Amino acid sequence: MASLDVDAVQAFVFVADFQSFTRAAEALDTSQAAISVKLKRLEDRLGEKLIERTPRLVRLSARGAAFLGVAREFIAAHERAVAGLTSAPRRFTLGIADQAAGPELPVLLARLHAYDPALLIEVQIEASRNLLDAFDRGALDAAIVRREDDRRDGEVLAQEPFGWFALPGFAHREGEALRLASLAVSCGVRNIATRALDAAGVRWIEVFVGGGAAAVVAAVSAGLAVAALAHRVVPVGVVEVGERLELPALPSSEIVLHSSLSDARSRGALRTLAAAFREHRAPSS
Repeated sequence: MASLDVDAVQAFVFVADFQSFTRAAEALDTSQAAISVKLKRLEDRLGEKLIERTPRLVRLSARGAAFLGVAREFIAAHERAVAGLTSAPRRFTLGIADQAAGPELPVLLARLHAYDPALLIEVQIEASRNLLDAFDRGALDAAIVRREDDRRDGEVLAQEPFGWFALPGFAHREGEALRLASLAVSCGVRNIATRALDAAGVRWIEVFVGGGAAAVVAAVSAGLAVAALAHRVVPVGVVEVGERLELPALPSSEIVLHSSLSDARSRGALRTLAAAFREHRAPSS
């Protein structure tokens, strides 16, 4: 009976999830060559081809697809066994800025759970400034936020484009103040947007202030106002109206990762999270 190497099976699962040797290597803090060696060792042990790889594509073979579920169970069983040796559950507290928490959030959480099924995951979704304050107080292990003007630390994960969004039929009469929906005054995106309007000589009036991006998106979807939003949080039915309304262009923002984690296992979870986040903002390789 063939015995399976945990590291090799984990490498296979990561390649299957990311459909990329590059992303799998990044998540496991190793090289693509090492991932290839582990995968080859696993395929030789099983006598099956699990991954089909071309210069442009990485995908599961038919046997690899059949093996993936079993591989996940194998890794989960291993992690439960290791967790059983500790007296307390491991906790991972993560903050994600509401303008950065796009539709890929379930995937990020799934990858974290797959990496460490015994991990207790706590997630807060708030404005970047609030999360940075919580991180600085030690209330968060890690935070994925929009870079604030007064911070230059953190690992850059992506560039997040912003634009002006409203319903397609949103009407703005010449000479009237632009109806604006925004987050609280402390929100960096709000400040950038209003400064841009002021610099361009565009009169504006706030008609809605939301406690989170979801509330602002709801106001835009209801036709109340225009809002400055990250492209990734914009729902179906809402369109960019900056050019039509002759509004000033908004700069992209850097999305950065702040972390205070030091133990190897937690750092591994963090690498998994960062790799999954980047996967949804850049083509696989």
